[in-house]
Amino acid sequence: MSNPDVPNFDEMFEPDGTVRPAYRDYANWLDQQEPAAMRRKNAEAENFFRRSGITFNVYGEGDGEERLIPFDMVPRIVTGSEWRRLSRGIEQRVRALNAFMHDLYHRQEIIRSGRLPQRLFSNNEAWLPEMVGFNPPGGVYTHIVGIDLVRTGPDEFMVLEDNARTPSGVSYMLENRETMIAMFPELFSRIPVQRVSDYPRRLAKSLAACAPSATTDKPVIAVLTPGIYNSAYFEHAFLADQMTAELVEASDLRVIGGRVQMRTTSGYKPIDVLYRRVDDDFLDPLTFNPGSMLGVPGIMDVYRSGGITIANAPGTGVADDKAIYSFMPEIVEFYTGEKPLLPNVPTWRCAEADSLAYVLDNIADLVVKEVHGSGGYGMLIGPTSSKRELADFTKKLQARPENYIAQPTLALSTVPIFTKAGLAPRHVDLRPFVLVSPNGVDITPGGLTRVALKKGSLVVNSSQGGGTKDTWVLDD
Repeated sequence: MSNPDVPNFDEMFEPDGTVRPAYRDYANWLDQQEPAAMRRKNAEAENFFRRSGITFNVYGEGDGEERLIPFDMVPRIVTGSEWRRLSRGIEQRVRALNAFMHDLYHRQEIIRSGRLPQRLFSNNEAWLPEMVGFNPPGGVYTHIVGIDLVRTGPDEFMVLEDNARTPSGVSYMLENRETMIAMFPELFSRIPVQRVSDYPRRLAKSLAACAPSATTDKPVIAVLTPGIYNSAYFEHAFLADQMTAELVEASDLRVIGGRVQMRTTSGYKPIDVLYRRVDDDFLDPLTFNPGSMLGVPGIMDVYRSGGITIANAPGTGVADDKAIYSFMPEIVEFYTGEKPLLPNVPTWRCAEADSLAYVLDNIADLVVKEVHGSGGYGMLIGPTSSKRELADFTKKLQARPENYIAQPTLALSTVPIFTKAGLAPRHVDLRPFVLVSPNGVDITPGGLTRVALKKGSLVVNSSQGGGTKDTWVLDD
């Protein structure tokens, strides 16, 4: 989403070529390295990832082709003071999201106030009537949140998307760091980088704090995966292993005696907290999609009776809707009484006649997205599209305007990647990972930096040819 007429903010280099403060220690180290040695290290990184099994599946290509997640070994570096400012904005937003979820499934005060239109929910498949009037254990709806951020200047961060349903990518954040430590241990003795390796421990602690109130012993936590053919299966298995939690599929679970229980070698054992990586529609065939083989028949009855915690709560997908996203400044102010510390990207709601007219007149300059889209699919990047693509998308907009939002093209920041010819700038975004429990909000210092590896590319998603970087938050 970059505007070629506006200069990009280079996070490592000033316009005159001098190195910015965050990167000075790294640049000094890099200047001392032999180019040939760095090229060997770059090849080692790919082999490390291949041995670790860090892959994802691409549906629709070769029956789910497995691909290596591309990794770039030049870290993205953020100063401690920058991170503290970001963290305050992230925490404010996540608290507002959780309060918003509670309100949507109770009195809907924000709709009564006129701040949000009723149509956003009456036509929204992610809003679940089964959650109306129900209070999840600990009052937490959004246990794990990924807030996608873009940077356009020295102190200019904006929220691009909210991921409150089942945010993915944290395993790549952890493996990126492990790879960097394995390849460049001397860097971490020279530069004070805040650690991310304790995320699984923090995740397990946060989930345990959300266990049902009737839980008396140490809560039993399990990760529910759709199975080995899911695109994020590596992450499901990785997190279960790192948390010392159980990795389960639907066939391992059944409702017995009013509890969700998992099959073990010594019989069935109750689960207290289920970190599910299965979408709402497939979670309970008795409540949602009757043809689902990925969920647990009756789990919603157990949930509503207080017998299990489901993370994230069913129905939180409403917050991922890009039409809802466009109202986040109003949502933050309504529930916190404060102005948002992190702004949204300006957004036109095509469901509104004036906005639609503007978007149709300026489609060649805008980014247009489906309100329920994800992964870089179903979107149009106007400045890089052909006349045929613009015409086709115009027809889609005119046919279903409520299905789209539009945003301006931005001068997204760049971070260098390592190429055979040396360092070269590429566009990036950032997904910090946030844990929410009755004990508070816990933000891991860093997150997943996704990078568009192709020159001039604006799409960072791995399914669209993007890669990842290690993200360093300095301990200053």
